[in-house]
Amino acid sequence: MGLYRANIRMLGKLVVVTAGMFAFGYALVPLYKAICEMTGINILALGDRNIPGATANTPANTQVDTSRTITVEFDANARGPWEFKPAQRSLQVHPGEMATVMYEFQNVQNRRMAAQAIPSYAPQQAGAHFNKLECFCFSQYTLEPGEKKSWPVVFVIDPKLSKDVRTITLSYTFFEVGGKTPPAPVADARPHLVSGSGT
Repeated sequence: MGLYRANIRMLGKLVVVTAGMFAFGYALVPLYKAICEMTGINILALGDRNIPGATANTPANTQVDTSRTITVEFDANARGPWEFKPAQRSLQVHPGEMATVMYEFQNVQNRRMAAQAIPSYAPQQAGAHFNKLECFCFSQYTLEPGEKKSWPVVFVIDPKLSKDVRTITLSYTFFEVGGKTPPAPVADARPHLVSGSGT
């Protein structure tokens, strides 16, 4: 009989501990939100306020320099019998603003092909400030005969780029992997690509 009572008492304690843990788990969510709001982290609190139609003001992205506009021109060169081109020829962006352009590719050969792209920039100084977050140039691709693909380039231009640079040309050369790798294209330093501050 003593063993039965001891087991009942132990079962009661386990039920209480389980219920307490369950309640504590539910209490953590509002507690975490309160801590985020007090410390200014606002990971969850901002997510709640960013619902469409919400009236609360969200922090502005202070990294975007809206006082400047840079024209980014897109170019494509293919080393081989295939089609490779940007979906649009140019795009205007502010430094610090994330932008996306699509490049289109088709293997027009009657055999499977592995290929990769090499980027280049004009003016050359822009290359150090042209940050690609996503780019098909990071990898090699294998395409079947006649296969078409569209690949994105997601980029941000560093606001530290010289104010004299108002136009950047992003050029890709697409070549077959396994063949002779072409040299990086020479930047076309046409006068209209870089405008001096005095012009």
